[in-house]
This record gives sequence, C-alpha cells and structure tokens, in this order.
Amino acid sequence: MATWAIGDLQGCFDEFRALLRAIDFRPDRDRLWLVGDLVNRGRQSLEVLRFVRALGDGAVTVLGNHDLHLLAVAAGHGRLKRGDTLQPVLAAPDRDELLDWLRTRPLFHFDAKLGVAMVHAALAPGWDIPTAAARAREVETVLQQDPDVYFRHMYGDAPHRWDDALRGPQRLRVITDYLTRVRFCRPDGTYDMRAKGPPGSQPDGFLPWYELPGRASAGTPIVFGHWSALGMVERDDVYALDTGCVWGRQLSALCLDEWRWVSVDCSGYGR
Repeated sequence: MATWAIGDLQGCFDEFRALLRAIDFRPDRDRLWLVGDLVNRGRQSLEVLRFVRALGDGAVTVLGNHDLHLLAVAAGHGRLKRGDTLQPVLAAPDRDELLDWLRTRPLFHFDAKLGVAMVHAALAPGWDIPTAAARAREVETVLQQDPDVYFRHMYGDAPHRWDDALRGPQRLRVITDYLTRVRFCRPDGTYDMRAKGPPGSQPDGFLPWYELPGRASAGTPIVFGHWSALGMVERDDVYALDTGCVWGRQLSALCLDEWRWVSVDCSGYGR
C-alpha cells in the first residue's frame, strides 16, 4: 500500500487520471491525499468531484479556497467570477450530493501513523499541529451545522492576524484565511493575501509562512498546495505540491512512504 499526496487539481481531470496511471494507483490498495482546490479554472471540475467522492475512504481531501468559493456561490453568498468554470457543477443533477460531500471535508489532516500533516495553504506561526487541528475543527463544525451563517461572513477585510481572543465570524474568517488563502506572514502572524508571487516578491517584513522563525509546527512534515508561483518545494518538514497544472505546467504527486515525486505535463486551461 502506498499513500500519495497530489497537488491542486482545479478541474484538470484528464491530467489527474494520467498522473494516477503514472503512479500505478490502485484504489483497493493505495490511498490519495489531495491538498484542496479540486475545482475551478479547469474544464472538468464536475468529473473530478464525482471521481474523488466515489473513492470513499481511499482519498482524503482538505478544502481549498476554490472549493469554499464553490460552496459559497451554491449557498447564495458568493458570485461567479470571470474565469470561473463552476457552472457544470452547479447545474448537475447530482449537485446536492456532491456539494454536501464537499462541505463535510476537513480543512486540516494529520496522520499519526505517518507523522505527516496536510493543509491547503498555511498554518499560523503560533499553531502547533494539535492547535491547528483544533482550529480547523471549529470551522468544520460550523460548516456542517450552520453553513449559511459561515458563508455569510466568510469574506472580509479584517483582521489579518490570529488572536486567541477573536470570537464569532472574525475568528472563523481568520482561521479560514490561514488554512486556505495565506502565503506570506510577518513573524507576529500578520498576513498579506495580496502577495501571490514567488518568494522575493512579497512586501518588506513578510516571509513565506513556513520560513517564519520559531514556527510552532516546525518539525512535523506538512504537505500543502495553493501556491503555484512557488512550485515544487522539498525541505525537511514542508513539501509544496502545487506545480501549476491549470496554468500549463505539471501535476505532481509525492509518495509519503518513500518521499518520491512523480509528475505529468499539463495542457493548461488558465493561461
């Protein structure tokens, strides 16, 4: 049995299937970890959702910002943007089953046996692994019990830093931002989501979230996506998997048992 972590799919179903063939994935034997953003920008988001849902326990996926955007639009608290390719999902006869399944996916995953964690975007610098899991569960609980309240307040301009004293919608929003949207932080945890380029393009005083000194989650391997401008990164405890498939680059998988990479070339839909 092998466990493979795969970067952002964003509706690139054909490339996803090509990558599964390249790693000789067998659902009765192997397991997949998907770092989020299953949907949007690519042409086959509906096919991706149906396929991953059908894998059942054979796949673990965390929610990404594009997944949450789909759910917000479906709930009436978001609007389709230029370049979105979500309409086939919203018009599908099985949309409710697919969206209910997607809404119950976690925002953070940790496998104690492997000793590896997965998140779509980032962790706040003061969160160790148990704290990150606890913060994610706060959002997951509201998503499952009262999603309308969550999506009504999911977007906002402030605050931009974690504080244990945060309550209500602001607390949930900041947790969501770290887990699904953040790339760069200051050492105090302040984040700037306008900066989307590679390291070196960020405002003064900001660092990639995983390079912050004293990061509480350091030492535990973390796989993440979200950052196509970053590309593949392999360090002692961080592995960036978004290699820009939807932009015509590659879709990549990392074997968590052997720390071995496999990639396939992508045609690109978002260029």
